Amino acid sequence: MRRRSLLTGAAAVAGAVTLGLNPAARAQRPGASDAPDLSLGDYPVVGRVRARKAMEHLRVLSERIGQRIGGTESEHRARDYVASVLRDLRYQVTSQPFAVPDKYLSTLTVGPDTWQAGASRFGALGVTASGPVVDLDNGASLPADLTGKVALLVNVPTGSTAVLDAARLGAAAVLVGRVSTPPAGKTGAFSPALTATVAVPVLGVAQVHVERLRAAGAVTVTVSTTHLAGLTSYNVLAERPATFPGRDNGVVMVTAHYDSVPGSPGANDDGSGTVLTLELARVLRHLPTHRALRFALWGSEEQGLLGSRHYVNQLADADAARIAGVFQNDMVATSHGPATAYWLLSVDGGDNATTAQVAAAAARLGYGAQAHGPVPRGSSDHVPFHERGIAAANFSWRGEGGPHELEPLYHTPEDTIAQNVSPDRLQISLELIGAAAYRLARTRA
Repeated sequence: MRRRSLLTGAAAVAGAVTLGLNPAARAQRPGASDAPDLSLGDYPVVGRVRARKAMEHLRVLSERIGQRIGGTESEHRARDYVASVLRDLRYQVTSQPFAVPDKYLSTLTVGPDTWQAGASRFGALGVTASGPVVDLDNGASLPADLTGKVALLVNVPTGSTAVLDAARLGAAAVLVGRVSTPPAGKTGAFSPALTATVAVPVLGVAQVHVERLRAAGAVTVTVSTTHLAGLTSYNVLAERPATFPGRDNGVVMVTAHYDSVPGSPGANDDGSGTVLTLELARVLRHLPTHRALRFALWGSEEQGLLGSRHYVNQLADADAARIAGVFQNDMVATSHGPATAYWLLSVDGGDNATTAQVAAAAARLGYGAQAHGPVPRGSSDHVPFHERGIAAANFSWRGEGGPHELEPLYHTPEDTIAQNVSPDRLQISLELIGAAAYRLARTRA
């Protein structure tokens, strides 16, 4: 197996030389601000990564599977898919289980459409209810009788008892929504908190659901709620050893999270990072390296980085010390127009092995003007590694004004391929992370 890997790697380097003699390989790349100045090791990566192939995986994750809620059957389907892809690439694949909190979920059926949302644990669970929707705005004024109606409450003020009052007045179910206006992003589904329990289902719906219900006018809705307990989520890990013989030089990790929030198909967040990881696993699998390559797809990131924290917490000190760098990819393909900055995000804003390699790759590929940072930012799976003293950073397309400028469809049902994914930006992300991770993997400790 080692001899076969070395031969394959040698063939890849020979192919890189051929690519280097091709003037087209040295032409300015689409969307780049400058002409490239590629190193020999860049060619077998940037010449082979294909956003088109990554998009094939993204269609499975975001369209065929859809929402991927940590610990539920939907996430397990995604786990099985990504593990199968990595096994087919001949990696050593393991699934790492860990317990996660209960989930409170719901569905709404409106005509031929079914929408997914959150449910309140303070409302009725495991039940189905239906009725005509009545728009009560923020609940400041309620009718005397709501028997058999599905109450829609939007932007309910803090301290309001409108949800409790609607249930008391006979509502069959209560839909709670939040609507924001530009420049704020749209709101997603959620699990409403109440000050008391009620005997009817209470759902937290996304802004797009509110907009569609209001556009439909008098319409009948069927809702159901579910409480899922005793849940297990999984990290999916795939590894191949270094190809050059000699002393242990450690491991380089390329990572993303494959779960999504309730109600969202998670095409950009973080289906895009997941499929980037799968495509780089395909391209890098036979290339010669001094360091091992490990690809990790985290479960239950959206619940508080649970998967990556579990992984890091169980690492022995010697295993943690072997990790040369963690390239975390979260939201790497948005099509949102203003998201023209590719951000290098370390927890403390400092430079480390991963940010330095991505910045250098951006300069070599001609994307130096698009790459911003490093700047301080947490909120993704690089955080547990940083806390353990491991070089790690998150990489993401966002607005020029700062990494807080996320696309408006973040965490919403509209985070779809059609509405929120750019294959061109995905291609750039693939080239930058691929070139950077491969350079670090080729480096001796």
